[in-house]
Parts: sequence; structure tokens; C-alpha cells
Amino acid sequence: MNRSAVLTHLPALRRYARALTGDAWAADDLVQDTLERACAKWRLWLPGSDLRAWLFTLMHNLFLNQRRGAAARAVVVPLEDRHAELPGPARDADIAIDLQRCLLRLPAEQRAVLLLVTLEDMAYADAARVLGVPVGTVMSRLSRARARLRELMDEPASSATPSPQAATGTAPLRLAS
Repeated sequence: MNRSAVLTHLPALRRYARALTGDAWAADDLVQDTLERACAKWRLWLPGSDLRAWLFTLMHNLFLNQRRGAAARAVVVPLEDRHAELPGPARDADIAIDLQRCLLRLPAEQRAVLLLVTLEDMAYADAARVLGVPVGTVMSRLSRARARLRELMDEPASSATPSPQAATGTAPLRLAS
């Protein structure tokens, strides 16, 4: 593996990381972690195999590991202690739903497939290899992701505001009435 070969994949890695995390800083950290992992594990890459798919596999696995770790480290703060700091709901019903918010509302498995196939233009077989699932699962998840994304884009803006937990997979806070 040579440096220039890895550098050609940086824009795609950044795009995928940004779409996965929904945050520029977290995406940069994920790309950095992916490159560090690639350097540490470079002997596991088979020359002649698809370097792009290998890098995306590393990134996807790191992202899942970080999500699991974040959920394990989550700190529960009583809502009463933070009630005054919580922002109120958006009042303007004409707020546009942006694609990024809708993507973050998709389940992580569906979002990953959708991004790899549509944004990164990967073949189903390559996406299946990156995600470690059968091709049929990729096709099924992609179909469900597209249908759900259409639903989310059609929702009124006020009901489509994602919870901050959507990207982390943690349960949303609920106010007691």
C-alpha cells in the first residue's frame, strides 16, 4: 500500500464519515482514526484487493465501535437539573427539512448502506463486503432506507426534527407531564 493510493480515497472517506456522524469534527476524527488503523494494520491488506473497500470497512467498524463505546459511557443526568437549559420546540412550521437531518434519523444499518451505494457509488457486492453482510441484506436495507427517507422528507418540518440521540442510538429523554 502506498501513500498516494490512500490519499486518493481521502475525499470519499471524509464524505462517508461526515454522512455517518453528521458532524464535521467527529467526521475528521473518524477519518484520522481510520488512517491510524490502516497504518497499524497495513499488513492485513492484500495487495491487489480493493483498497477503497478495505478502508471503508475499517471506517465502518471503527464507527460502530465508537457508537457502542459512547452508549456505554453515556451519563444520565436528571431532567429536572437541565430543564431550564433545554431549547423549546421550533415554532416555525415552514422550517425546511434538510437531507442531513433525515439521514441521521435512519437506522445506522440503513444509513450506511444508502451512503455506500448512492453517495460513494459502490456496487452492492462491495458494500456487502464493507459491511460484512450478504448482498441480499444490502439490497433489502437499501430499499427500506430509500422508502424511509422518502417518508422523512415528506413529513412536516416540526415533526421531523431529529433527537440529538439519533446519531448515537441512545433513547431520547422524555418529559414527565
